[in-house]
Amino acid sequence: MNTLKQQWFGNIRGDVLAGITVALALIPEAIAFSIIAGVDPMVGLYASITIAIVISIAGGRPGMISAATGAMAVLMVGLVKDYGLEYLFAATILTGIIQFILGIFKVGKFITFVPHSVLTGFVNALAILIFMAQLTHFTGANWIMYAMVAGTLAIIYLLPRFIKGVPAPLIAIIVMTIITVVFHLDVKQVGDMGNLTSTLPMFHLPNIEWSFNTLMILLPYSFTMALVGLLESLLTATIVDEMTETKSNKNREVRGQGIANFVNGLFGGMGGCAMIGQSVINVKSGGRGRLSTFTAGAFLAILLLLLSGVVKQVPMGALVGVMFMVCIGTFDWSSVKNIARVPRAEAFVMVVTVVIVVITNDLSIGVLVGVVLSALHFGWKQAKIRVHSSEEQGQKVYRVHGPFFFGSSSRFVDEFHAETDPGEITIDFGGSHIWDNTAVVAIGKVKFKYAKLGKTVHLRGLNEESSRLLERSGFAVSQSHG
Repeated sequence: MNTLKQQWFGNIRGDVLAGITVALALIPEAIAFSIIAGVDPMVGLYASITIAIVISIAGGRPGMISAATGAMAVLMVGLVKDYGLEYLFAATILTGIIQFILGIFKVGKFITFVPHSVLTGFVNALAILIFMAQLTHFTGANWIMYAMVAGTLAIIYLLPRFIKGVPAPLIAIIVMTIITVVFHLDVKQVGDMGNLTSTLPMFHLPNIEWSFNTLMILLPYSFTMALVGLLESLLTATIVDEMTETKSNKNREVRGQGIANFVNGLFGGMGGCAMIGQSVINVKSGGRGRLSTFTAGAFLAILLLLLSGVVKQVPMGALVGVMFMVCIGTFDWSSVKNIARVPRAEAFVMVVTVVIVVITNDLSIGVLVGVVLSALHFGWKQAKIRVHSSEEQGQKVYRVHGPFFFGSSSRFVDEFHAETDPGEITIDFGGSHIWDNTAVVAIGKVKFKYAKLGKTVHLRGLNEESSRLLERSGFAVSQSHG
């Protein structure tokens, strides 16, 4: 109860003000992602409202913002085009179910398999993508747009020296909006992004044929959305953990994302997940608890219901300036400064991750390639098994050192010289561990080479797990460590 109380009411002022700031910044993002998916702007806004409110209760990372995202939007394009909006709602519901099931199986722990170099690449690539996404707002813009972005950044970075109680990005948005309205400036506004209506999300059961055939249509889209959404959410949770120096419950976050998308699909929203950009805005604006995420969703609903006319007049220059702040704060500048100091393989993985994400505009592909490259590098390093031979009491003994698995099995076989060895040899595994069946097969090959010459091979020094693995394959094993 104390933890719950702290997460909801331990930072009321900071969480509320940060949530309001996030809500304002969510609007153009949600509209833009709706356009990408090929749906009405309100679908993205409804998703942002519903997901933010639900995840604030069900999620495992307090202070993290989840809403409609670009990573999910690009996966919906084909479904919406071929089958229509109602199928998108159904796919979102199924996405939530899949994510919740994955959460029950505790897939959240697998985020620990993402190396730091890949995480850094993910962060830097995302900062670049956010920056590039803002450039479209400068198309056809006049000098006022540039001045407004510069003014927003000036307020964000200079105001905290004098005022610390209110988030600088919120003040910047308010000030720029007032200037725009008072002086009737000719600048691009939120209302120019898409049509905003004063309505709230309502319960809506997708109007589709519920059948096995429909399930087969939805499943490929939903499964992909579920995995991409969880990957981005877990990576974002890890980043927020580091920013706030706190820990989060990753498995609860997986289940929470599932619950949020399930409810979201029933209230006319498109699929969503955690947003690193908005999460950075929230944290840098002072948001730390669940109340900040709840406020972001609730205040967004209030803006649409009561203040849509005001929201339409918010200048895009102010919001672009806030997103530039996100880019600057998100990018890991030390990774560039220290790139010559880290191992070359890790630097290579980070750069490859960044390049692939930026080229494909797909975070999941870049992270997957980065993880695979890191795994291959790790496997290559671990494959360096060492085998040394010596004479003990008139018998030749081969001592094995290092992990013994598929990557080191070929070298292991090449280390033995059956033709010149005596009639009996001993292989000592006291300095090794047998990991897989490929290693077992390699031992079998060595024994067969000696058996063809009428010679005998004894095994010793095996730990308990290695011994069981060999015994299941029919090997006679001695447990002496000699």
